[in-house]
Amino acid sequence: MTMFIHELARATGISAKTIRYYEAIGLMPDPQRAENNYRQYAPAAVERLRYIASARSLGFSLADIREFLSARDEGTLPCQRVLDSMDQRIADIDRRIADLLTLRDALSHFRGIGASLPASKKCDESCTDYMIVEVQEHGLSPEMGDPTTFTGDKSK
Repeated sequence: MTMFIHELARATGISAKTIRYYEAIGLMPDPQRAENNYRQYAPAAVERLRYIASARSLGFSLADIREFLSARDEGTLPCQRVLDSMDQRIADIDRRIADLLTLRDALSHFRGIGASLPASKKCDESCTDYMIVEVQEHGLSPEMGDPTTFTGDKSK
């Protein structure tokens, strides 16, 4: 039993526009066409789109997914390639977490500075300017070390 694109979209929760895009970039095979040129999909299209959606939810790129699907289509299990990609994703996530923790520490540090100022200075332009200039001069990259050690001493 075949289904039209709107039926496939409903069955998978993936929009018809996205399904057409996946066809255009080679993630989905070209569907059969009805006499009226409407796309007609085999039931296997549901499983394939669910696979794509699951892989996307894990953060795999469309290029990775295309590679996984190509291997499957050729009858080869892409297990090692998937594991290697997972390792890469884990490393990327660990780097992002470290960057976010650095940013969080810097924000907490500068928030503390702002909170410790006398009430008359809390909304003073010099306070916010100081914080922004500190970040501009010292940066917040993980390579620079712990941002909570910012002293405000611009002579360093």
